[in-house]
Amino acid sequence: MPHAIVYRINVNPQGGVPKYAIAQTEITLTGVRGDRQKDRQHHGGPLQTVSLYALELIHALRAEGHPIDVGTTGENLTLQGLDWARLQIGDQLAIGERVLLEITAYVPPCKTIAASFTDQQFKRISHKLHPGWSRLYARVLGEGTVRVGDPVDLA
Repeated sequence: MPHAIVYRINVNPQGGVPKYAIAQTEITLTGVRGDRQKDRQHHGGPLQTVSLYALELIHALRAEGHPIDVGTTGENLTLQGLDWARLQIGDQLAIGERVLLEITAYVPPCKTIAASFTDQQFKRISHKLHPGWSRLYARVLGEGTVRVGDPVDLA
């Protein structure tokens, strides 16, 4: 089986969604270089440094008729090739040469991503309602540069 990879890196220097594609960035203990969160009360901080989502789930949601696209729900890293439904809080992901992330939470969906869903049904990616479909938050255990195409391995 081929490695999972970083399919796309997504940032928005103004904050909010959508987030836009870049080829590489630095992942630090305090955040993703080039990105900003508008709502610092509910996003960011040491346990929510990086937001992750699966390309396969984006494709599946589009097949259901939702207008979701890569970056429209605010994920910093769109990953391809992981068994998303099996990932759990506490799992660690090694990305590229040095970055190490630890999954800390399932991201609760909110109305700011409603445009990505038919009839604004953003709760379609709620972990409580649809386990295995949520975006994930991670904290940074190892800093470094992340590039599109970098391998991603369960550590």
